Amino acid sequence: MRTSLWEGSVSLGPTACREFVLTLSCPDRSGLVHAVTGFLVRHSGNIQESQQFDDRLQDRFFMRVHFDVSDPGTSLEDLKSGFAQVAEAYRISWQLYEASTPTRTLIMVSKFGHCLNDLLFRRRTGALNIEVPAIVSNHRDFEPLAESYGIPFHHVPVTRETKPDAEARLMELVDELDIDLVVLARYMQILSNDLCKQLEGRAINIHHSFLPSFKGARPYVQAYERGVKLVGATAHYVTPDLDEGPIIEQDVIRVNHSQGPDSMVALGRDVEAQVLARAVQWHTQSRVMVNGNRTVVFR
Repeated sequence: MRTSLWEGSVSLGPTACREFVLTLSCPDRSGLVHAVTGFLVRHSGNIQESQQFDDRLQDRFFMRVHFDVSDPGTSLEDLKSGFAQVAEAYRISWQLYEASTPTRTLIMVSKFGHCLNDLLFRRRTGALNIEVPAIVSNHRDFEPLAESYGIPFHHVPVTRETKPDAEARLMELVDELDIDLVVLARYMQILSNDLCKQLEGRAINIHHSFLPSFKGARPYVQAYERGVKLVGATAHYVTPDLDEGPIIEQDVIRVNHSQGPDSMVALGRDVEAQVLARAVQWHTQSRVMVNGNRTVVFR
């Protein structure tokens, strides 16, 4: 056993602490930060990271605090009960959870598997703190990939006639598996308005981004034929307005005249996978807060 420099004393190392994340938004007013820090002091909280944003145009305040608690007798329920009093006084919308808790994530995919494969690899290596209880697809192409990761695969075909039943089955899985987040990893079906509303704030989509914009089949071929110089991707929350939900993350990569459609597709898929992974990571770390049609992202 190692001893400290003082004879006879024993170094036990740092005390193990539980870590929590608190996010909040509310009408802006004086004393908000003091109220939050006062709550933490009363519950033996030590701030590891704190970020805040005051949207003066909307008169709304946003804050994210990552803190630890050294008192082993303090539970998550104790913290929630204590902060509820602060929230009531300041009209705060808030969430509080233990930082180590993985986000239960259902991934949807169709016939392009680059985003799915990237998310599963990041999960396996610990880069994403998520659990994936299920993969849902309207095709069977990636059933072997799901099996290789030991994840249940649900084939839910979708036609115009069966779409209501397919969406009902999806929501059954969301409820049965206690899903926190649904990720559309190149799932090529338009969700109904009702389903979008049921998944509001907990469904993320990824799609390509071009300027000018190209819709429909073979967008990369259209982009090549127009001589596009930038290939990009956008990750956003799902809303009834197709591909127009609050944006979480975007990125672009340059292309030039020497790159054909196949090369542009490959580059575009790389960007899509990276953008979606960052969006999922930030969401699962509670770094993203919806502010109307926009988002506040505490990176």
